[in-house]
Amino acid sequence: MRMDSKGLPTTRRLEESLLLGRRVDGDRLVLDDATLAAALDGSRPLTAGERAALQASPLTTRRLRHLALERRARQAPVRWHGSRGMLRAASTGTGSGGGGKLQLHTDDGWWTLHLVPDGGAGWRAILQLAPQAPFAGALLAERAPLRVLDGAGHTLLEGCLDADGECEADWPFAGTPSGHLQEHGAAFSVAPA
Repeated sequence: MRMDSKGLPTTRRLEESLLLGRRVDGDRLVLDDATLAAALDGSRPLTAGERAALQASPLTTRRLRHLALERRARQAPVRWHGSRGMLRAASTGTGSGGGGKLQLHTDDGWWTLHLVPDGGAGWRAILQLAPQAPFAGALLAERAPLRVLDGAGHTLLEGCLDADGECEADWPFAGTPSGHLQEHGAAFSVAPA
């Protein structure tokens, strides 16, 4: 059996193309989205008349396909493979010259890295997952180990998220976080360990 570039049998892809590419003069949507959605989820099968109307209307067939693809995308689990961020001037909290706390965000907005003074001369690194991240539930359930790296690949933080979606550890370097990050590419990444 021959396969196309998307891994579908060539004959099936050809049939789909012919069905969806067909045009009919005066065509219109003959079934509403609620009816099509009910047919897709199996809560209400199409009647014989609705099936005939669907087959006669390429526009309605294309709408059914669009709704099916949307439904599949919503149901597919979102897998997270990593996030990147940069040290920016706006990241500095209190104080200048690297002495104040830092709040760094990944470019995708799903992670915040807080670097805060820890009383004396030390620092704490706290990684926080945004609760609205599409993969948050899966990561919290898996309790998978995570690693935060600087731009040169040095580990800044490693551990598992707690029930609040946070992971924290002592800052592992002698210098300040802002100074260290500036010296190592002004970038950071969060990835599965």
